[in-house]
Order: sequence, then structure tokens, then C-alpha cells
Amino acid sequence: MTTPHDRPVPPAADHAFTPPSLGRRFGALIIDWVLCLLVSNFFADPVRDGWAPVLVLVLEYGFFLGLFAQTPGMYITKIRCVAWADGGRIGPLRALLRGLLLALVVPALLMDGHRRGLHDRLTGSVVTAA
Repeated sequence: MTTPHDRPVPPAADHAFTPPSLGRRFGALIIDWVLCLLVSNFFADPVRDGWAPVLVLVLEYGFFLGLFAQTPGMYITKIRCVAWADGGRIGPLRALLRGLLLALVVPALLMDGHRRGLHDRLTGSVVTAA
């Protein structure tokens, strides 16, 4: 939905907002996780040091979501993570917090009707189609 000035309506104000499927979100997470395993191989053994790929995932979210609103996995699956209130980027600090909460797993499983997990609600974000 767009306004008369061709500006997208923020997800919070769009009554027709439909979130992407859980399959696309999970696919993006799997792609990002594989990339994190590969990157963590440069400084740790991801099998023995389980913290390494998790650290890379949190940093990946902070960088890519904060600056581009998409991780590489989200880019491939054509989804993005934006601010719920205005549809803009969430910035590096909120993206880092979102990544940290995602790493805890449980917050991501507690979803509302817009498929916003607790990690999304606490950081004021939402996953949308790109």
C-alpha cells in the first residue's frame, strides 16, 4: 500500500500487511547460519567452540540488518527486516540486540499475529517481503 505521495505505508499502519512465510524466514536463517559456520572457521573450530558461529551471527545481524535491512540469507529469500513504526532501517544497536535475542531461540518462537517474534517486538522490528 502506498500513500498519495508514493511513499510506502509503515507496517504498523498498513492494515493489509501480510508477513512473509515462515519457510522464507527459516530459509534465510539457514543460509545465514551456514555462512556463519564458514566464517567462524577462520578463527575457531565451530564444532568444538559452539560460541563462535553464534558470535558471528549476532555480529552479522548487527552489521547487515543495521545498515542494509537484510542479511545475505534475507537477500536471497527476498525478505527484509525493518522498523515496525516507520518501515525504515532499525540501525546497528537494535539489530545487534535482535541478533542476540534470536540467538537465544525462545524469543523467536513467541510470535504474534503478524509473525513478529518477541525479539522483533522488543526491538521494534518486523520481517517483510523485500
